[in-house]
Parts: sequence; structure tokens; C-alpha cells
Amino acid sequence: MKMKAVICTKYGSPDVLELIELEKPVPKDNEILIRIFATTVTTGDVRVRSFDVPALMWIPARLMLGIKRPKNQILGNDLAGEIEAVGKNVTKFKVGDQVFGELPAMTSGTHAEYISLQESAMLVIKPSKMTYTEVASIPFMGLSALLFLRDRAKIKSGQKVLIYGASGAVGTFAVQLAKYFETDVTGACSTTNLELVKSLGADKVIDYTQEQINKGTVKYDVIFDAVGKISKSSCKNILSGNGKFVTVNTLIAVKPKIEDLQFLKKLLETKKIRAVIDKTYSLDQIIEAHKYVETGRKKGNVTVTV
Repeated sequence: MKMKAVICTKYGSPDVLELIELEKPVPKDNEILIRIFATTVTTGDVRVRSFDVPALMWIPARLMLGIKRPKNQILGNDLAGEIEAVGKNVTKFKVGDQVFGELPAMTSGTHAEYISLQESAMLVIKPSKMTYTEVASIPFMGLSALLFLRDRAKIKSGQKVLIYGASGAVGTFAVQLAKYFETDVTGACSTTNLELVKSLGADKVIDYTQEQINKGTVKYDVIFDAVGKISKSSCKNILSGNGKFVTVNTLIAVKPKIEDLQFLKKLLETKKIRAVIDKTYSLDQIIEAHKYVETGRKKGNVTVTV
């Protein structure tokens, strides 16, 4: 049996991506076979495909990602789909279960019609009232926002929090999570996204095309750079004495747990957070999806139907 998949056989522009047919995976005894209905194209996918890394990281990045081409030729980290088959030792899931989740760090493979994963993978049952496209946009970016705010910044009720890049994929979740944790949230974004960030619950918004965030008088307990564009030194005069600066440009020291994804699922079901989807493409439009993400202008997430 064959399946469609998008492969990246060399580093370069979006045009290096190819939609081809591959052998459909067969699940091992402890694995589940998932028919993927939706996935995402993230800035991470774009960085891997284009090999967009700082010069100092070139050699270690090549060793991790692949010397001449990506080791994992099928990109994609998020998925939402239905279990089509299970190995004989699988007990956690059954055929027909609708699931969503993400692949482990430094792995990929969701830009395809099928994937086989261990039953211990970061997967939970999909909320029944949400579409595959909606939930596919949750895991990677939602978990990133959660781990940076809760585990790195140690966010607490009553704090003043600034989210820089509040309209992006991580930022839209960060604004909503910061409000869930009962903080006073300021979102910084461009002019066209001010209303979106307000709608997500931000108490205040700053248009960073018109106003320099480090010229204000407010002191923040937490500053979260959700797009990797500012530095702690540039924000030191608006950071409180014990304030914490965190940025997506640094590695998260802790790995997400299945309980974290279940936590986000609960927030989705109780409408404490929602998915923000800018555009949705089909699998055969993956090149266009990469080109759009590469512009840096997306609001929230870019999803792909498979």
C-alpha cells in the first residue's frame, strides 16, 4: 500500500519540497498507525528546510539535522487524525480513536497521509466538538507557550506580563495562557493584529511599529519574547527587580508531559483557550504554505489538511 508524503531531500527554498508516494507504514507490536487528517507548517519546519540557523550553530546544527540533507526527510511535528490499526501489544488506544498530538523533539514526519507511532507517544483523544484542523494547531505551539510561561518564567497570579510577538503561533497561546494564570497581560504586535490580540484577552496592547516597548514606564514581572526578536538587555529598564525574561530562542529545559497536553485539551474544551488559524492549505499546496510562513506575517497558525 502506498501513501502520499512531502519530502525534503536537500536544504533550500520551498521549491525543494516534493509530493511523492511512499510505502504506507506498518505498525509494530507496540505501535499505532494513524491516518493523518491535519498538520501544521511552523517556523521550525521552515528553518529546517532552509537551514536558517546562526553561523555559530552551523556545524552542530548540521550534525543534528543532517549533513547534506535533513535526516528526517518528511517534515512536520503536529498531527490530528484517526487510528487505523494497532499492534498486538497496544492497550492504550483502539482502532477508530480520534487523536491529536506532537512528535518528540528533533523528530518529524507528519507531512504525510500516515504515520506509525509508539502508543506512548504524545497523543490524546481529540475533543469531540473540535475539528481536526483546529486541534492540529495546538500541540507544538501551545505546549511551547505553556512550558516557557509556567516552567521557565514561573508565572504567578497578579503579575504583570508582556508577550512580545503576541499575534504569532506561540504568542496567541501565550496571551491566553497568561490570562488563564490570572496575570495582567500586555501584548505587543503590529498594527494589523491589535484587535486579534485584544480578542484573546490581553488587558493592553502595544503597537510595536509605532511605539518602542522599552521606552515605557511599566515594569513587568515576566517578559516573554514569543518570536525571538528582542533581548533581555534591550528590556532591562522595563523588567522589575526580580523579573524574568524568557525567549523562544533558548531551549526549554523540561520536556512536555502527556499531562501537559491533557491540560491544554481541558482548556480547549472549557473555552479557556482557542486555536488561532491564519490560513489552511492542502498537502499538495505545501510549497505555498512554506512560502507564506517564511514571510513572517502569519497570525497564529498555518494548518495543512491531508
